[in-house]
Amino acid sequence: MPKLKILSGKEVIKILSKFGFEVVSQKGSHVKLRRVLPDGTKQTLTVTLHEELDKGTLKAIIRQASRYIPEGELKQYFYR
Repeated sequence: MPKLKILSGKEVIKILSKFGFEVVSQKGSHVKLRRVLPDGTKQTLTVTLHEELDKGTLKAIIRQASRYIPEGELKQYFYR
């Protein structure tokens, strides 16, 4: 299995914005991202704004995002 990249919260937000997610709110270091599909379905993700995300946190974000985005498309951004 390829290794996870070391990413910051801002970098993860930039990656997810390529898939149509936009920042809708922030409370402390937690940022809520959302995209609305043409049929009106809302998809929401939460990302922490740390300089370097722990591997477990990054895996949780990937697991969350893979509910909406095929994991194959995410791998190129999150793994080496």
